[in-house]
Amino acid sequence: MGQESDWCSEYGMSGDSWKAGPLCSGCTRTRCWRAKTLETSTLVKNTQWDLTPKEAVKLQERLRGKARIEDDFGEVQLVAGVDVAIGRGWKQGKCGIVVLALDCLEVVETKTCTRDVTFPYVPGLLAFREAPIFLDTYALLETEPDLLFFDGHGLAHPRRFGLACHAGVLIDKPSIGCAKSKLVGDYEEPGVEAGGRSALLSADGERMGDVLRTKTGVKPVFISPGHRVSFDTACRMATKCAAGYRIPQPTRLAHMLVSGTGINQVS
Repeated sequence: MGQESDWCSEYGMSGDSWKAGPLCSGCTRTRCWRAKTLETSTLVKNTQWDLTPKEAVKLQERLRGKARIEDDFGEVQLVAGVDVAIGRGWKQGKCGIVVLALDCLEVVETKTCTRDVTFPYVPGLLAFREAPIFLDTYALLETEPDLLFFDGHGLAHPRRFGLACHAGVLIDKPSIGCAKSKLVGDYEEPGVEAGGRSALLSADGERMGDVLRTKTGVKPVFISPGHRVSFDTACRMATKCAAGYRIPQPTRLAHMLVSGTGINQVS
């Protein structure tokens, strides 16, 4: 079956029960679009995760110019939420990805993956603990999301390159960071009604994201673009996916998936 079947084999995608991925050409197995994306990504292939914190900072500074804070995507039909659970001192971490149909926010697919964690806990460098597990989980998906929400920050980061930026750049997919608390920056409290919004600013007045009230009377969330998404679109998509909750449904369900608190996996 040619090169496509080689990708399937390398990423463990064999088995007659799998459906052909949308980008497969001549391969009747599965998810070749995902394997091909990761296989042909120079950034993914060349990224070294066995780094010291000092080396990790330099890598962030080198890659951050690749994050594009502008809308660069077509029609969004499927969105994914990503959450990675790694406690301090844990030797392993777990990632969960939930893919939903944007129009109705119904779950289309879920996947989880567990892997060893070797990078130390360093604030501002959590991507070096979480991104490798995310990539492993992303490679398992049968359904290609058009846009991803990450439980974490994007541009709202000390070096303007949080997890949503880092992962989005690596897979070159539109990505948004959605965090429950502030990492850096200052802001004025947004209005108390759902949809209230204020800019999250650095000390020198640079916009890093937005503080968004997704539900009336609850604490706001911190929304920042990661890659190929503008500030306005990041907030619009977060609002569209809120579904009456404080945390937008994609990352809310991803958190439930990794913590085992109620979402049934879709095969």
